[in-house]
Amino acid sequence: MKIFNSKSFIKVPLRALLIVPFVAQISISVGLVGYLSLKNGQKAVNNLADQVMGKTSDLVNQHLNSYLATPHQINQLNADAIETGILDLRDFEKAGRYFWKQTQLYQNFAYNGYTLVTGQGVGSANYPGSKSTTIELYPLVAVKGVSKISSYVTDAQGNKTKLINTYDYNSFEQTWYVEAVKAGKPIWSGISTWDGEVGYIAASASYPIYEKSGKLLAVFGTDVLLSSISDFLRQIHVSQNGSVFIIERNGLLVANSSSQKPYVIVNGKTKRLAATDSPDRLIQATSKYLQQKLGDFDKIQNQQQLTFDFKGDRQFVKVTPWRDRFGLDWLVVVSVPESDFMGQIYANTRTTFFLCLLTLGVASIAGIYTSRWITQPILRLIQASQAIAAGHLDRSVEVKGIDELEILGQSFNYMARQLQESFTALETANQQLEEANTELEERVETRTTELQATIAQLHQTQAQMVQSEKMSALGQMVAGVAHEINNPVNFIHGNLTYIDGYTQDLLRLVQLYQKYLPEPPKEIEEELVATDFDFLEQDLTKVLQSMRIGTNRIREIVLSLRNFSRLDEAEVKEVDIHEGIDNTLVILNHRLKAKPDSSEIQIIKEYGKLPLVKCYAGQMNQVFMNIISNAIDALEERDRQRTLEEIQAQPSIIRVSTAAKGSTVTISIKDNGSGMNEAVRSKLFNPFFTTKPIGKGTGLGLAISYQIVTEKHHGKLYCYSQPGKGAEFLIEIPIL
Repeated sequence: MKIFNSKSFIKVPLRALLIVPFVAQISISVGLVGYLSLKNGQKAVNNLADQVMGKTSDLVNQHLNSYLATPHQINQLNADAIETGILDLRDFEKAGRYFWKQTQLYQNFAYNGYTLVTGQGVGSANYPGSKSTTIELYPLVAVKGVSKISSYVTDAQGNKTKLINTYDYNSFEQTWYVEAVKAGKPIWSGISTWDGEVGYIAASASYPIYEKSGKLLAVFGTDVLLSSISDFLRQIHVSQNGSVFIIERNGLLVANSSSQKPYVIVNGKTKRLAATDSPDRLIQATSKYLQQKLGDFDKIQNQQQLTFDFKGDRQFVKVTPWRDRFGLDWLVVVSVPESDFMGQIYANTRTTFFLCLLTLGVASIAGIYTSRWITQPILRLIQASQAIAAGHLDRSVEVKGIDELEILGQSFNYMARQLQESFTALETANQQLEEANTELEERVETRTTELQATIAQLHQTQAQMVQSEKMSALGQMVAGVAHEINNPVNFIHGNLTYIDGYTQDLLRLVQLYQKYLPEPPKEIEEELVATDFDFLEQDLTKVLQSMRIGTNRIREIVLSLRNFSRLDEAEVKEVDIHEGIDNTLVILNHRLKAKPDSSEIQIIKEYGKLPLVKCYAGQMNQVFMNIISNAIDALEERDRQRTLEEIQAQPSIIRVSTAAKGSTVTISIKDNGSGMNEAVRSKLFNPFFTTKPIGKGTGLGLAISYQIVTEKHHGKLYCYSQPGKGAEFLIEIPIL
């Protein structure tokens, strides 16, 4: 057995033995805590940044899907309205109010309308900076593709109140028209810019409409403002200095969360900016890095997550492609500075290292008890930091007795509270966005219900108008047929009896000649053979019988038509005056259209609320027919003496107004024709007085109308006119 000598060991003082390991342990522990805290903090920040950018990208994608689906849904709704007959694209007045209503419902629409293949069309505009919604009409036939557009201010009901502008516009050269026709289906035709003091950019949704034969009928165009997307991006709180922006594949900005707009206005012209030219330095730097790192933006097909340094600060970047089925292909870019999350962690790390140095000095004096006293709170800090790194943000530590460690614990708790508040703020923002989305869906559903009710009402009104037009046109046709056919048919039918008798007498005479002169001269015999007298004798009777049957049939048809015609109705009954006027306008509709030597005549109805009036319906319709026909004649005569520029500057208009005052109903029919002097006006109601050329007027129309109003209905008929100021006829009928 070997005995060791104690002198062979190096003697170490107990204090040193206690202090040195303790100091070494404290140094290692504090250093390890600082290192793990920094690494765990960085890992937590990376996860947090990834979650923040992911949620932000998802929110932006959801908003784009919802916001940019609306224009195409509206275009599809309008296409369905045409197919079901609710919307008539050639009725520009009603179509204008129809699209005005849609622009009122969707305030983010800068423009909503259509262009026919003739260059005609109508639309409603809600331009930024404008105080009211406008209606734009271009119903005149386009000359070489160029239409004259007239912009009107509207009242609260969508009625035109004031002409504010006219300008030339060639729809056939516009991208939204050309691209839609080329594609043959609903598409996005790109982003358009609008010039002016305010200026804006909008995405154009185009929808080609085809007839059943496959022929192009029109193209719908809906411009949706992109400024609303920027407004939405500004509402998303990514981080203190974070940024969100959207770009096209060509690098041009669509929208951004910066206070800077994605376009500039130079000399009244709106110019879009590339992301690399953005006034926002972070957007500019991020775009240049993406272009340098990934190359052409067209090559980015999948989600990319990158980091780069900007002004000495690391930036987290997430690029997400966004597409829809109508052709939009954008990139959503989210950029978050690491410093927004790492500031407190760096501060805590510096504090940790400071405490480490301070602890070394204290450990050399305090000894083992001090080391244990210090180790325990440090272990609690380690456990709390690991819990926070694992996602338990509600953990905190309580350190007492050592001032430096209390400061470390307070800093650590402060960091934990900051992280928890950040997550809580993000969850609150997400909840608010979800609530806003729910509210938006409810508003869209409400608007959709209102629009469906409006469409149903329009459908019912259209059905009533179509039926009224059919009956009115049929009544006018019946009256014409009865008047034009009845007399000649009666004449033919009455003379058939005499012709039949004369024919029988001639045949009997010829038969007697054949009986008593069986051998006529050769010339007569040859003529009998040539005319086939036997066949003529048999067929002539059949022909006369067929003619008698035919004339009887015509007389029956004419009698049926006369009985059906309302113009021959002599019974007094309660009728709707507006219905009679509308029927008359339907009958005269072919005369209101544009002709080679005259322009289209616009009808403006200003109907008041009228009760049913007892009158002779057919005779009152005749009065309306005579007065409106004279107004049309006057406008056509004026257009023949004017140039095209004069016609466009002052279009032909007939204004029909009604009102009820006391026991009297007043109907006003006013035109903007050449008018008449007092000498002509004073003789208007005289029989056989006319200013029309020979063969175009009898001078009885107004005389008969005056008699119907004053004698049949005990009313009054006036005419007010001055040269150059048109003419106005006032009809006053008592309510019996």
